[in-house]
Amino acid sequence: MLTIFGTRPEAIKMIPIVQALQNCPDVVSQVCVTGQHREMLDQVLSLFDVKPDHDLQLMHKAQGLAPLTALLLLEIDQVLAQVQPDVVLVHGDTATTLGASLAAFYRKIPVGHVEAGLRTGDLSSPWPEEMNRRVVDTLSTWYFAPTEESCCNLRREGVDSARIFITGNSVVDTLLLTVDKLQRQPHLQAKMSDSFAFLRSGSRMILITGHRRESFGEKFENFCRALLVLAKRYPEVDFVYPVHLNPNVREPVYALLSRVANIHLVDPQEYLPFVYLMVRSYLIITDSGGIQEEAPALGKPVLVTRDTTERPEALAAGTARLVGTETESIVASASELLDDEAAYLKMSQAHNPYGDGHASRRIAAIVSSLPSLRGCTQVPEATVATVAGT
Repeated sequence: MLTIFGTRPEAIKMIPIVQALQNCPDVVSQVCVTGQHREMLDQVLSLFDVKPDHDLQLMHKAQGLAPLTALLLLEIDQVLAQVQPDVVLVHGDTATTLGASLAAFYRKIPVGHVEAGLRTGDLSSPWPEEMNRRVVDTLSTWYFAPTEESCCNLRREGVDSARIFITGNSVVDTLLLTVDKLQRQPHLQAKMSDSFAFLRSGSRMILITGHRRESFGEKFENFCRALLVLAKRYPEVDFVYPVHLNPNVREPVYALLSRVANIHLVDPQEYLPFVYLMVRSYLIITDSGGIQEEAPALGKPVLVTRDTTERPEALAAGTARLVGTETESIVASASELLDDEAAYLKMSQAHNPYGDGHASRRIAAIVSSLPSLRGCTQVPEATVATVAGT
């Protein structure tokens, strides 16, 4: 089988599955990376000592989505022609995921979709990810849904229940492994502490990320103004913002926030220091999808600066709150959590809906039980979907 991914978030969620597959004696597993996030991807590969069998290095500066998708389709097709896998495993909703799934479909190679079934119901939010994931699910044969909610989405769209497996989300697997690495190696903790020596001892810290395309422009400026208001209202709180490299993000962030003493603008972080910051944080303000899944496992409340989310389980569980991009809404929600201990504890102690850290082993076990699927049109009886305890 061939596992294909290209961005850092994909790598974080797919690497534990790759490692679990390597422990399956009946599975011949190869990895192809596209380099959609070159430097950020390499950091994660290095951290977990994963060496791809195929590295396409496809990303170029200022590359648009259409040229990237076309290039992905062409280059991945060549890899498929060489490897001739029985199954292609993809993740989530990136351009790499779309290109890989379409290339496999054209060659009649079954696709297994990890993190299948997520939906907002709005093609413009998140853009273009909502379109990508819907198309990939249309092309897939096997669906590894992280939650019952995502499974129900697929069933409503007519997917055969026997092809859906509820596994939990593998991001929890990687997160817990990384936290354990930090806890077991004091020298790593000391290194991380030195790297963020600007954080005041005993201070509460809010971790911030923001990068979604659909928020560029006025919405993003409103988001930045909310951070400015909060930093001035709570001078005893440290605000740490690893700023995305996209100019649409960096320009407004540095224009509005760079002169505030308790706002610390830092470069995008490698995965290990970012996990350290999540552990160190009091709460997280983000528009990231993955962080909505990771933070609950750490007991960190999440304020989601988006109008929609494809992860409603976190909202229902109470671990996350959708606050949009309006300045007043963000300020009000963050202030409540900083001022009201009961409100904070209610969110921080809510149940994590995204699994127990064993999703990767479940997915690998399911994959290893599948027969050769090339040309298969009927679901084998041995692969009837089961609900794993998530």
